[in-house]
Amino acid sequence: MRERRNRGWPILMLVAVVGCDAAGPADLVERRFDFLLGDQGWVAGFADYPVGGEEAMALVVDRRPLPEELDEQGEAVYIAGLNTSDDLFMFLKRRIDGLEPDRAYRLTIRIEMATNAPTGCPGIGGAPGESVYVKAGGAPVEPVPDVVAEAGTDLWRMNVDKGQQAAGGEHARVIGDVANGLTDCLDTPYRRKEVRGSDIPVTSGADGSLWLLVGTDSGFEGLTALYYLAIDVVLEW
Repeated sequence: MRERRNRGWPILMLVAVVGCDAAGPADLVERRFDFLLGDQGWVAGFADYPVGGEEAMALVVDRRPLPEELDEQGEAVYIAGLNTSDDLFMFLKRRIDGLEPDRAYRLTIRIEMATNAPTGCPGIGGAPGESVYVKAGGAPVEPVPDVVAEAGTDLWRMNVDKGQQAAGGEHARVIGDVANGLTDCLDTPYRRKEVRGSDIPVTSGADGSLWLLVGTDSGFEGLTALYYLAIDVVLEW
């Protein structure tokens, strides 16, 4: 049995102010969030790790210049963590306003990222590419990490159901992984990758808002370091 207690906040970096998106209820919403132009109201954070473990797990979220191998100028959202416990969730979230209240929508999403995780390479706990699962979805309440006591250890767990590693949940579905298609397990440059998901069920809140949730759920015991370049979303009835 899990005991849930509010023990404050883990690392949760506000990368921009979240604002309203529409003047009235909408049955179709299309948005492009280009992180080369700024952080676009998205907030980054971490979960599925022990309370107080931020330094040991090298959790970082920042705006950083793109890696040289992409041959492109600009900065994007950089998020990284060292999974030392076979479990780490690194996420971005954003509130969308102006939807129909308590309405079931279908989410289509395209995520552009840069990843240096190779394809088909072994790793502790799982592969550095295929065992780091990309998830996307949404919730009518703000997704935040809460403290949960498990087997005598206090852990940060999400307050929404994003599933566990390869399994999705009510508020997030697995839509891919971070493997970049390069098969050299020693030389691991960054490479652009697109991950797409469609027909993902989400439900707005009573106030007509929806919290988009995008993240990676890691079963690889090692460092995952990603650049988020852009996110495109379509919400429709």
